Order: sequence, then C-alpha cells, then structure tokens
Amino acid sequence: MKGYRINPDMEHVTRIITGLQKKDGHCPCKIGQAEENLCPCDEFVSTGVCHCKLFLPK
Repeated sequence: MKGYRINPDMEHVTRIITGLQKKDGHCPCKIGQAEENLCPCDEFVSTGVCHCKLFLPK
C-alpha cells in the first residue's frame, strides 16, 4: 500500500500474522469475521489507521 510500510518490529508482526492465520485472514483486532474485517480491513483502507499496527505510515 502506497504511503505505508510493514511494522519493523518483527516480533509484533509475527504475533499479528499468527492472529490473522487463526482468524482466516480477518483482522485480529476486530471482533467477528465479517468481510469488512479482512486484512487490510475496510477501516484501514478508508482512514489509513491500522489499530493492530501491522501497517505504519512511511
């Protein structure tokens, strides 16, 4: 995604990726497995805010 980078903290990224795998690609910070929670979630796409901090602004 243009203007964003993956968090450089690989320990944190590993935790988030594990959560994504457990939830079949849905954001681990969101409750439920709705379509809008697929990573990258609709909230991140529309506002640029990634609550789980997987994506950070450049």
